[in-house]
Amino acid sequence: MKTVYFVTGNKGKFLEAKKKFSEFDIQVIQKNLGYPEVQADNLEEVALFGAEYIQKRFNKPFFLEDAGLFIDSLNGFPGVYSAYVFYKIGCSGILKLMDEMENKNRKACFRSAIAFKEPNRNLEIFIGETYGNISKKPIGKHGFGYDPIFIPDKETKTFAQMETVEKNLFSHRGKSLNKLIDFFKNR
Repeated sequence: MKTVYFVTGNKGKFLEAKKKFSEFDIQVIQKNLGYPEVQADNLEEVALFGAEYIQKRFNKPFFLEDAGLFIDSLNGFPGVYSAYVFYKIGCSGILKLMDEMENKNRKACFRSAIAFKEPNRNLEIFIGETYGNISKKPIGKHGFGYDPIFIPDKETKTFAQMETVEKNLFSHRGKSLNKLIDFFKNR
């Protein structure tokens, strides 16, 4: 059985990944090493910086993930600052910002960037995106972060109304994890 470490302090992210990898012969272990998040224009830069920082301190196969919610009417905000903004104003703050906008466009994109590194191998990046809309109020009790206000395209439920298996079918993280799994399978 292959073992890979998921460098994250976010239990929700870890449980989603663990569930996804449980279908394969890959054991995922959570490792909360902490790393600085560089101020950058895109998630890939943040993930690359984090992976380069971690690889100097940890000599086992690992991946980390950076994700963001990019809202059209807010010019892509909170984007790369999604975690910070969530801890400061939460879903209710985002909804309040959107209610005050003249442009009522509720389109948004959740993006995920996974950086995977093995000792003596090149760093790999895997991107996942899910398009959808921001709900008018938080709905659901599952998930974490912005899940209660994000409805994927062609769906009627928020991520927070979905169990992990269902969310993984649509989610940005589920898509980037699929690419990482495909990478393992094709080696």
